[in-house]
Amino acid sequence: MDIRLFGLALGAFAIGIEAFVAASLLPQIAGDTGVTLVQAGYLVVAYAFAYAIGAPVVAALTGSLDRRTILAGSATVFVVGALCAAVSPTYLLLLLARLLIAVTAGLYAATAQATAVAISEAHHRARAVAAVVGGTTLAVAFGAPLGAAISAFAGWRGTYAFIALIGLIAAVVVWSLLPRGLYADRLTLSQRLSVIRHPGLVPALLTTLLYMTGAFAVYTYIAAIAVDGVGLGKSMLPVVLLSFGIGAAIGNFLGGQLADRLGATRTVVAASVLNAMVLATVSWIMQLPHEIAGPVLIAHMFVWGVIAWMFPPAQASRILTIAPESAPLALSLNFSALYLGVAFGSMIGGQILSHVGLIHLGWLGALFPVLGLAVLRFAGATSRKEKLSMARFG
Repeated sequence: MDIRLFGLALGAFAIGIEAFVAASLLPQIAGDTGVTLVQAGYLVVAYAFAYAIGAPVVAALTGSLDRRTILAGSATVFVVGALCAAVSPTYLLLLLARLLIAVTAGLYAATAQATAVAISEAHHRARAVAAVVGGTTLAVAFGAPLGAAISAFAGWRGTYAFIALIGLIAAVVVWSLLPRGLYADRLTLSQRLSVIRHPGLVPALLTTLLYMTGAFAVYTYIAAIAVDGVGLGKSMLPVVLLSFGIGAAIGNFLGGQLADRLGATRTVVAASVLNAMVLATVSWIMQLPHEIAGPVLIAHMFVWGVIAWMFPPAQASRILTIAPESAPLALSLNFSALYLGVAFGSMIGGQILSHVGLIHLGWLGALFPVLGLAVLRFAGATSRKEKLSMARFG
């Protein structure tokens, strides 16, 4: 593998750790900053909103800069944000640090994939993007469990210090290895959003949003589910995340394979149906005796990881089919929809936790991928009617 891609992937690895370890840190953060678990969950909400909305804006503002400068600069600011989080004395300052982290993480992720394509030969571009995305996959599989393990003896602040160290190494590597003179497409924010006019893209983005809403209504509060819901000790949280992460790595590969062989839409439908089932099962697991529920949840997290991560590569393939001539812009909007789903899911999960109860998180979260299926079916039916009408009167 091109060593420059390793540098880009290392930055994605640091960002992925911060994004996916946060859920396991919420109980510690709540206790340390004097807020409730639901209020701590707003850290995930704020991060997701900032990533979804702030990253495209910053990308438009920095479009005239050299990509090497954007990547090394965003990685450096990410490090500053992680260090600020590590030393934040109050909840508010921690919230502001996560907002800074989110915007720079979104800018880095989008620029890293575009840069991977720019520095690779045409017949190796897909592999180049896969290498960068692989950094995120490894973060989910191994980085987040490692971050959770660090928090067990160094606290959540120690985890953020570790994330800052990885980010700093990535910034140095990217600056050292990438060539000068790589420039992004200089597009305004309105030009970036114009791709949304493609027929079928809005329903696809809504499907992404609903899928992620259901998943993160549950995943954001996985620490509470593991400790309070099924009786696992806090020391088992890294094992819970590791089980999910290994499943996610397999699911990411499987989703791409199934999309190529069976079709992207069929894979998205299958992932949505199965995701609804595994989310609902979480509520059932919490009703089991604790001596059974704990091991069952750990095994279930592996299955959930496989199913949850089947969706992103298949949905990306659908987006490329809908808007092939505007692929980078369409995919960036899909990422925004994904993180809006994370935000809405975290908010809805917090409301369920506050007003209905932890045990109901799973089956209520399962309603959202089902709604996504309804959107997908309605959009398909509308598209078929339009084609029939054009054939009849065209």
